[in-house]
Amino acid sequence: MFDERQRADTIRRISWRLLPFLMLCYFAAYIDRSNISIAALAMSADLKMTAEMYGIAAGLFFITYTIFEIPSNLALVRFGARRWIARIMLSWGVVAVLLGFVNSHWQLYGVRLLLGAAEAGFTPGVIYYLSLWYPARERGRAMSFFYIGAALASVIGLPVSGLLMKLDGVGNIAGWRWLFMIEGLPAVLLGALVLVCLPDSPATGTFLSPEEKTWLARTLAADHAQQGPEHSHDWRPALRSGRVWALAMVWLLQAFGTIGVTLFMPLLIKSMSGGDTLLVGLLSALPFLLACILMYANGRHSDHTGERALHLGLPLLLSGLLLAGSILVARTGASVAAYGLLIAAVGLNWAATPVFWAATAGQLSGAASAAGIGLINAMAQFAGMGLPP
Repeated sequence: MFDERQRADTIRRISWRLLPFLMLCYFAAYIDRSNISIAALAMSADLKMTAEMYGIAAGLFFITYTIFEIPSNLALVRFGARRWIARIMLSWGVVAVLLGFVNSHWQLYGVRLLLGAAEAGFTPGVIYYLSLWYPARERGRAMSFFYIGAALASVIGLPVSGLLMKLDGVGNIAGWRWLFMIEGLPAVLLGALVLVCLPDSPATGTFLSPEEKTWLARTLAADHAQQGPEHSHDWRPALRSGRVWALAMVWLLQAFGTIGVTLFMPLLIKSMSGGDTLLVGLLSALPFLLACILMYANGRHSDHTGERALHLGLPLLLSGLLLAGSILVARTGASVAAYGLLIAAVGLNWAATPVFWAATAGQLSGAASAAGIGLINAMAQFAGMGLPP
């Protein structure tokens, strides 16, 4: 009989083995998709780009990212997590480096499209992968640690990006080119490490004992037994499920705020504060530091209570109200107060994220899970396409 201490030890062993590495991978992914916001000011001047051209370049990423989300997740099921996640990271790392070599806005458009195609499937793939390892009652914390990687990319990555911009002129190379070339390399290195460090499933995880594997398989099977048609080895029922489409609409609405803030907050802060590039990066990082704290706290409390809906809905509601308040206060010229409200709004918006995916993974499994998670995350990318230039 598996007691509570053994259960906790097993989950702890899984978490220490998987989550720090996956968090680091997401850290690299988030930097490579969003560092264009730090490079925007100098890059636009060098490439003679208007604000409209920058908006197009930023949004093109999401077109190919959306198109390839579901096929990529299904490929992960077919070829295994280890090989497919490694493929994703290696290809996006190479393409991210290529951003440092573009010489026109047309070349930038092409490479951004390639970057979206290369990175497609990483986030939903890891979410699906974590659902293979964590029982339903443990997924809030697991998802929060994974998403902390993205938030840390803003806490640490944005200031580092600002520092890399200071390399402007070294070797007669523009700072924004150094930024893309240097920040693309970690994804290549991590992709190679995935092949060594990431087991495909609990069945191939050498760090678990046979007893732990048996307990985990039984627990996950019990979770799956409570699910409906979205628990299937056939991926097509998930795409016809009204529940999946409802979740996709929730995630799309949440993403409008998240993606818009990620891409444009550095520009907005610079226009308000008049600070230099490094200061812009530091001010942009603060909301995401709060996001790290709130994601873990909300995910942990949701797991502890077993409640998902309130832990998802309340942070999103408060975030929307605070964001609206920030806009209204900014119109009065009280920029410090507006910035404070923005910090809280961003933190609460992110706090809902791990709970959303824990709730979603609890309703999907098998190939239907891969397709459903891919669809939900793909829908959210329409927020990126719809951003104004």
